[in-house]
Amino acid sequence: MPDSETAHTTSLDRDADFQRAFAENEREVRMQTGRLACLLVVVLMPAGLLLDTMLYPEFLGRFFLYRLASVILVSVIWFLHKTEFGRKHYRFIQLFIVYIPCLFMTMMIWDSQSPDSPYYAGLNLVLLAISAVGHWPLLETVLSVAGVILMYMLFALARVLFTGVSEPGITFGSNVYFLVVTGIIVTAGNIMYNRLAFREFTLRFELDRNRKRLADALAELEKTNERLVELDRVKNRFFANISHELRTPLTLLLSPLETLLHGPQRSVNETQVREWLNTMYVNGLRLLKLINDLLELVRLEAGKVDVVREPIDLDGFLRGLTSEVKQLSQDKRVRLFTLVSPDLGPVMADRGKLEKIVLNLLFNAIKFTPAGGRVEVSAKRDGDQVLLSVSDTGVGIPRDKQQFIFSRFWQADSSSSRKYRGAGIGLALVKELVEAQGGTVSFESDVGIGTTFYVRLPFLRAEGIAAEPAPTPGAAATAAEQKAEVPQQDATAKWLADLYRRAELFPSIPSVRESVRPSEIPAAGPQPKVLIADDEPDMLRFLRSQLIGEYVVLEASDGEQAVAKAVQFLPEVVLCDMMMPEKDGLQVCRELRQNVVTQSIPILVLTARADEETKLAVLAAGASDFLAKPFSTSELNVRVRNLIRGYRFQREVARQNKVLEQTIQQLKDTETQLVASEKMASLGRLSAGIMHEMNNPLNYIKTGLYVLRSKEKSLPEHERAEFAETLRDIEEGIGRVQAIVSELRRFAHPHAGKEETIEVESLITSALRFVSHEIKNSAKVRLELLPGHLISGNRNKLLQVLINLLHNSVYAIQKKGYSNGEGEIEIASSMSDNVDRIVVRDNGIGIEPEHLNKIFEPFFTTKDVGEGMGLGLSICYRILEEHGGRIAVRSEPGQFAEFTLELPRKQV
Repeated sequence: MPDSETAHTTSLDRDADFQRAFAENEREVRMQTGRLACLLVVVLMPAGLLLDTMLYPEFLGRFFLYRLASVILVSVIWFLHKTEFGRKHYRFIQLFIVYIPCLFMTMMIWDSQSPDSPYYAGLNLVLLAISAVGHWPLLETVLSVAGVILMYMLFALARVLFTGVSEPGITFGSNVYFLVVTGIIVTAGNIMYNRLAFREFTLRFELDRNRKRLADALAELEKTNERLVELDRVKNRFFANISHELRTPLTLLLSPLETLLHGPQRSVNETQVREWLNTMYVNGLRLLKLINDLLELVRLEAGKVDVVREPIDLDGFLRGLTSEVKQLSQDKRVRLFTLVSPDLGPVMADRGKLEKIVLNLLFNAIKFTPAGGRVEVSAKRDGDQVLLSVSDTGVGIPRDKQQFIFSRFWQADSSSSRKYRGAGIGLALVKELVEAQGGTVSFESDVGIGTTFYVRLPFLRAEGIAAEPAPTPGAAATAAEQKAEVPQQDATAKWLADLYRRAELFPSIPSVRESVRPSEIPAAGPQPKVLIADDEPDMLRFLRSQLIGEYVVLEASDGEQAVAKAVQFLPEVVLCDMMMPEKDGLQVCRELRQNVVTQSIPILVLTARADEETKLAVLAAGASDFLAKPFSTSELNVRVRNLIRGYRFQREVARQNKVLEQTIQQLKDTETQLVASEKMASLGRLSAGIMHEMNNPLNYIKTGLYVLRSKEKSLPEHERAEFAETLRDIEEGIGRVQAIVSELRRFAHPHAGKEETIEVESLITSALRFVSHEIKNSAKVRLELLPGHLISGNRNKLLQVLINLLHNSVYAIQKKGYSNGEGEIEIASSMSDNVDRIVVRDNGIGIEPEHLNKIFEPFFTTKDVGEGMGLGLSICYRILEEHGGRIAVRSEPGQFAEFTLELPRKQV
């Protein structure tokens, strides 16, 4: 152990792991510093030739050999650091990194024939390197320092003994003094350094160990957390499965009882009572079997179950059990076979446990095998074991789920839309029962091909003991029966044993005949239609019996049927179970709410889970209400009645709203027509007045022009040209005024309803003439019209449309605030085989996207108060509709607005 370690003793000193780690750490550090020291010697020793040249040129050759030998030997030591020998004996070989250069420096001092040689300083440098580079422990530091000092002193003694020189002088004594002092300082420094290094390593080791412990603790915590999460998943699976498997039969026990006790007696006949009693009996057996399985599982886990072996004739035993389930297999149209090796003979086994094992495997095989499939039970001897196998040609088990097959409360399909009911106990119970008898259970499965379960039990031959007779249908004894029997064959005990027996044989598979719902065509009548959907035939029958008198009842046995029948028959309420095959209750709710036809039908969901999460999920899926099992029949009837009443009231309100909307629309249309008619009438009166007031002045002007033209010849020759040009300008202005008057005349007397052939260019020109004073300083007009393009329609009404669109374009351009005449209105026309088009486009402020679907509504406007009533585009829309056409708009805010007029093309 290093000396520095003894100076810093801790509780870790006796820790073997700590000792190994410290030794390994020290080795690695020393190997690095040793290689560095070798490199320093290899580099610095040859560099000393410069000093040799200046101080002892006469010994240059000899000193060169010394230095070369030193470099070669130290290089060998450097190489040893890379070998396993060097790693093992590094403490020993590193001493020579000091001894070799000091030896050759002492030889150079010898050759210089004086202990006062300045080369003594090289020995001091080596000592300093022991502290600065080596950081060696105490023992090696003392050995190296002592070795250097002894070499120097032995040299002086040898000079006296062998050369006859006088004794060393004061300088020699001074050199020895400084070498000793340097050695002491180096030793003290290395002691302190190693103490600190040991303390640092101890802290680092403890830190690493604590980190490792923390990592291990975190890993263990993570594993614990994973186990807790898995337990939570198991718990959730347990409650999800058990809640449904318990609450459904409880509902079918309590609800019929409530009806019998408190229901109206006149509505219950003997047949119905017998049916309800049978339902209660069957579901009581179902509950008893579930409770027995759970208790058996708990007893097995606690190790409180004794194995009572007795002689059993496996051939008769297995054939008896298969005969018990034969009716079930025939109902599913599954072929059932039993094969037992003839040389097997009676064996010793626990009859009750073996019966549970075989029945669970048989029920599973029949449950998951489709019609036309095959289930085979076989038994044979396999060495010192009895091999029982149950194989089927069913759906198989997916590979990614095979590892969970024997987990408690686990099912291959644990969704709420699974096809097969169950609590996930059967196979877990099989495994526990087999292992309790010292056996093993395994399986092979391929999806779509089938599954085979293998049960291996110790082969214990029943030598000299007669096997008990095989069980016969309805009379086979079980362990429960044996435990219930007393010597006096008490009647109560026998009844209880028989009840346990019937519960054990109760299948967890609904009858195929009961699951198939016949096609229904409900009779027309005043009774509301109610659709009930449940995969439990007993629940369907009971719900039907509760609703049939007051409602027309439709039935569905899964979610897919429920959606299809809801769309087909449009019931006034849908009553569906939460957990159903194909589609669960939540999916049924979502699909009915997404369908326009069924989105308003109220949905009442029956659920075995009454937690808040389930309630919120049901309501979020679109259900109108939910009812937790077990429920009261009175509450069921009240909820159904309220939902139907609300649905009918909702339909009546919707009908009245539709009538009201139509009335409001008619009022809007009438108001629009009245405003448009009044506007046209006002324009007509205004136009008539303007025409009357303008015609007389125009006649006066035309008469004056005639007189002025007659005076032209009397003017001097040089004035006639200017005079004639002035007259032409006046005549052109009068012509424009007359054209406007003519347009006003046609506008004032439109001959309503008259359809004519219109030249598009003429129509556009007239519209531009009406708004020319607005366009003049606001925008440029660019026309792209088809030459000779003719359309059919009422000229004045189409003119009104174009004027409105041009007014809007000018307004949009002015609102955008162009300063240099960048505003532009583009008018284009085109035609196809069946449609004539006129497009008016401007680069104004455009129309916001949220306004595009409103701009054609009467009185909708984005203009400021007093700038418009919001009727212009509405009138345009109606005029285009009257012509059998349409008006469309396309816009990008801040960029443009484009209106397209489409008219049906006619022969013109």
